[in-house]
Amino acid sequence: MSEAQTIPDSPGIARELTAFQQNILTILAEEARYGLAVKRELESYYESEVNHGRLYPNLDDLVEMGLVDKSELDKRTNQYALTEEGYEALLSQLGWTFDRIVTDEERATDIEALIGDAE
Repeated sequence: MSEAQTIPDSPGIARELTAFQQNILTILAEEARYGLAVKRELESYYESEVNHGRLYPNLDDLVEMGLVDKSELDKRTNQYALTEEGYEALLSQLGWTFDRIVTDEERATDIEALIGDAE
């Protein structure tokens, strides 16, 4: 984390998001994707179908909030990418969550192990 990035005491805009929207941001944190690729990732996570009527309005809301950029790949396909504001929202939510989960050294070690597994 750079010196310019600080984790606030509250999750900020992240508190306004649904879990579904936070999951979309998390998927886009890995890399930009087109809508159907986001849909497939969500379906894998939820182990059930995610319909277009749920996905695209949520993507549009995230774009409107400035958390996701939407660009046209071709006439029928849009690509979605996490913005810096979206990244900051994810960091804020994680910081807020970690502040509540990490109550002792053992829990801190558990979180460090998760981070190590992700690297």
